[in-house]
Amino acid sequence: MNTGMGIGTDMGTGMSEGEGVGMGMGTGTAPPTTPPGGGPAAAARPGGRGRRERHRPRGWLVAVAALLCAAPLALSSHLPNAVGNLGSLCQTVLPWSGLGILLLLCCAAIRRSVLAATAVLVPALVWSALFGPALIDKRSGGGDFTVVSHNVNEENPDPGRTARALAASGADVLAVEELASRAQETFRHALAATHPYSQIREGVGLWSRYPLEDVEPVEIMPWTRALRATVRTPKGPVALYAVHLASVRVYPTTGFATASRNEAAARLAEALRAERLTRIVVLGDFNGSVDDSALHALTGPLRSAQREAGDGFGFTWPASFPLVRIDQILVSGLTPRAAWTLPATGSDHLPVAASLRL
Repeated sequence: MNTGMGIGTDMGTGMSEGEGVGMGMGTGTAPPTTPPGGGPAAAARPGGRGRRERHRPRGWLVAVAALLCAAPLALSSHLPNAVGNLGSLCQTVLPWSGLGILLLLCCAAIRRSVLAATAVLVPALVWSALFGPALIDKRSGGGDFTVVSHNVNEENPDPGRTARALAASGADVLAVEELASRAQETFRHALAATHPYSQIREGVGLWSRYPLEDVEPVEIMPWTRALRATVRTPKGPVALYAVHLASVRVYPTTGFATASRNEAAARLAEALRAERLTRIVVLGDFNGSVDDSALHALTGPLRSAQREAGDGFGFTWPASFPLVRIDQILVSGLTPRAAWTLPATGSDHLPVAASLRL
């Protein structure tokens, strides 16, 4: 009995299925089908269309990196020195951030992302506002007083070559830093004919076509690293300061060590505030950039000859492949007409020069 009933049930079910097929054929309508991977459940599954719709736009990582690059550029003058003097270090090498912007632009091109390319324009515009003027040639004629400064390197293997190069520079005044005692006589002999007036105090030397008066050391460090002199030019006196600020180092544990340099700069700034003459030239090895906010007390009241009348960044160190400008010519009460770097002389620094109008 139980078996018979089961067979009847199966037959009934078969009839229903046959009827269903017949109806489908009669109306010409195909039964509904679900596309592979479709349906609400598939959209919610990982890898479905819903996930593709939520995918981030092409090049978003490049766009984020570009905006993160723009922030320190825009706020470069306010970068803090609380940890390892990182602000001073970044400000010293900041012009090279342009290479990072170019790299981001290449990444945007590779990704073919309009979003990324648009975002890279932000740091590019900030960099151009900060450093674009430095790339314009602002040199002109009309100067009547030329100065040259050169860190000649205490370990210079050929001081005679360096001295002869400085003699041929055409400068009215030469300031020399890091002059070894064994090289002093070589410099005196090489420069005697062109620059008859000279003073040397320890590692700092001055040579001039015009008389030097009131030459005295400026106490910025325990030993002489700065000289002050009055240069008697045909158009009146000029106060000239030849300077070699304390060296800096970069250490893995403590960062950018600038404490001694900053202290020397503050003492020099104090001496400049007491200067009686209105025409002032400060030149030498600052071991820092004029963009370094830690040196603002010294550089703020003065104008950079390179920035005002130069062509390019005028990087000076290392001489074999200059990366930073740490040798400066700053003025007050004079007008820079041209500024430039001279060819390598055998030192690890390049000489810097400026033509000034008195």
